[in-house]
Amino acid sequence: SPYGTGVAILTGALRFTLATNIDDIKLRRDLSLCLLQWKSGVVKQLGWTVSDDLLCVQEDGTVLVYDLLGGFKRHFSMGNEVSQSQVLETKIFHSPYGTGVAILTGALRFTLATNIDDIKLRRLPEVPDLQGAPSCWAVLTQDRQSKVLVANGSHLFVLDNTACTPVTPPGLSPQASSIVHMCVSFSYKYLALLTDSGHVWMGTSNLKDKFVLLLFSCRCRRPKSQQPSAVVMWDGLLLVVGECKETIQYHLDDDSILVPELDGVRIISGTHHELLQEVPGACEEIFKIASMAPGALLLEAHKEYEKESQKADEYLREIKEQSLLSEAVRQCVEAAGHEHEPETQKTLLRAASFGKCFLSNFPPEQFVSMCRDLRVLNAVRDYTVGIPLSLTQFKQMTIQVLIDRLVYRKLYPLAIEVCCYLKTPEYQGVSRVLKHWACYKVQQKEESDEVIAKAVSVKLADAAGISYSEIATKAYESGRTELAIKLLEFEPRSGEQVPLLLKMKKSPLALSKAIESGDTDLVYTVVMYLKNELNRGDFFMMLRNQPVALSLYKQFCKHQEQDTLKDLFNQDDDHEELGNFYVKASYKEQRLEARIAHLQSAVDEYYKAKKEFSAKTTEDEMRLLRFQRKLEEEKGEQLVGFSLHDTMTTLLSVGLHKHVEQLYKDFRVPDKRFWWLRLKALAEKEDWEELEKFSKSKKSPIGYLPFVEVCIKHHNKYEARKYVSKVTLEQKVKAHLAVGDVEGAAEAAIERRNESEIGTVLSRCAATTDHLLVERLNRAKATVAKK
Repeated sequence: SPYGTGVAILTGALRFTLATNIDDIKLRRDLSLCLLQWKSGVVKQLGWTVSDDLLCVQEDGTVLVYDLLGGFKRHFSMGNEVSQSQVLETKIFHSPYGTGVAILTGALRFTLATNIDDIKLRRLPEVPDLQGAPSCWAVLTQDRQSKVLVANGSHLFVLDNTACTPVTPPGLSPQASSIVHMCVSFSYKYLALLTDSGHVWMGTSNLKDKFVLLLFSCRCRRPKSQQPSAVVMWDGLLLVVGECKETIQYHLDDDSILVPELDGVRIISGTHHELLQEVPGACEEIFKIASMAPGALLLEAHKEYEKESQKADEYLREIKEQSLLSEAVRQCVEAAGHEHEPETQKTLLRAASFGKCFLSNFPPEQFVSMCRDLRVLNAVRDYTVGIPLSLTQFKQMTIQVLIDRLVYRKLYPLAIEVCCYLKTPEYQGVSRVLKHWACYKVQQKEESDEVIAKAVSVKLADAAGISYSEIATKAYESGRTELAIKLLEFEPRSGEQVPLLLKMKKSPLALSKAIESGDTDLVYTVVMYLKNELNRGDFFMMLRNQPVALSLYKQFCKHQEQDTLKDLFNQDDDHEELGNFYVKASYKEQRLEARIAHLQSAVDEYYKAKKEFSAKTTEDEMRLLRFQRKLEEEKGEQLVGFSLHDTMTTLLSVGLHKHVEQLYKDFRVPDKRFWWLRLKALAEKEDWEELEKFSKSKKSPIGYLPFVEVCIKHHNKYEARKYVSKVTLEQKVKAHLAVGDVEGAAEAAIERRNESEIGTVLSRCAATTDHLLVERLNRAKATVAKK
């Protein structure tokens, strides 16, 4: 797999061996991760995902996904067309979207899925004149789009979503009648083509630029550094092809396969796992024969220093004279990072540390960072772990991905040690590892629920940011419901507990947790779930045991489900609420008979609840409705639905005084209310004659000042003066002022000897016209003040 993290071997006995590297199988058989007996269909291709899952593509287009320990995770199909025409060839590739699968079917059509975690199958266009399997093909990733490059004889075609485009590589040998092999670089930037004439074409993957066209018979010299190179394996011979038509040859003793990497090629045989890469520049400068590079001199100086030789000083002086001591330290640190042997790393780092002693302002960050990275790399390179990374691969992979890969191998202690050593933020490091450990722990069948729950709680007690609900979900998915419930007790957030409890069919517990949280939205969520899951009787019974939930559900029903609300009141024998329900329902009825029927039901319920006031009031409403309907039929006035007050006002406005009197007596309207109602209605009609008669009918329970005020309000001072004499002495001043009679108000104020009233009258007098009255009022005010 990429970054050298896994090897899968399919043997003739249809057995899979999964291992971290080939040394696991060669040195210690017990370190191989697993051995699988294959019982499914014919396997056409094996491959690894970016998350270290093994993909097994079968002949019928089914893709099976296994984890690194051989555990089956899932499967998916590449579509009916692939299943019917069978898989001819398969490529597993990596794109910006994830791991993809490309398939050539027996019908010579290509089907592509760029991300196996979000399957979207694309059927690519046909290749012209393709009569059989193409001589070779590969998947290219360009501009965030995956394409297929197909060779049909000497012709090349690029297939994308919409078209099949013929392409011609610049400078390809005309002698070639067929392209027999092609390979895309690890970064998908470069492409190498091998023709049947023995030529190797190298260029960019967009086929626009050529680097070299090489014939294998060329002389063998080392390609130039830092140039794109291709590695060709042919009959035990390994060729490194460079841009300048120069090659390097290696002879291989065993049959091997090549796996491209970011910074080299892995060579895996039945007994060995090797990495072929260009010697890093810093290592070459230091270790090449007779090197006078600053790093080489510093290394020699340190060796002489350890021998207590004066030559150490000579080497240091030579470096200092050239002002290259900082460069020497940097070279040693960089070279240490690219070395795989710990002893060589230590030698180079000691030399760098020795050189730093003679520098006053050398920044320590590079040295410290390299020491830290090498300690981690040496730990994961150990054969018991089996992740043989180079420094370049480690930097590209990032520490987060490395921790993930340790977790996939269940190497939790090492992953935690790495997180602590690198001081990774807890939520990204230790907490994340512990969560994975807990999810793995709850799937173990050997221990009891109590033991596992206690172990998880102890381990995770001080870890920050861990969701116990995720761990409980994994336990539930493993068939351990009771363990899941125990784990949820440690989850502090009810919003995380409740959904899983509902999923586990633990509805009463979910409802209790939702109520304890105090979150009404969460309670509503549970109640609505129960409403859909339980039959009506069980649902109501469960709510009766939870008053808070019942109250919230009633609130919901008042706005959304009136009939359900009625059933709840019936079940609880809540006659008062049933009466209220019928009263509210009556106002929604258009037909009078239906409205009265609802009100009669309300009366019955109120009597059952011994709420006589409510019952009598409802009966009065029924009598009023019948009276309104009768008047509508007789007089043609629209009255049904009006309140008693509005009914009497309407009747007064049309002059039906006898009917108003009848309502006054029948419904025992209070005298004050009735007089106010009639007073305002007659004034609105400006029926002053009827108003005067009404005022003389009997003594007014509201007094006569309201008569004065109503008349003034309707701009009739003449009528208002008729009632001033009837106003009580306490209200005389106010009444006289209302009609503009300042002298009358003054007489009343002086008679009452009220200083406040005298002051009010004074404020209404004009000093120029009423000076005699003002003097009189002032004398009266002074007299009252003396007393």
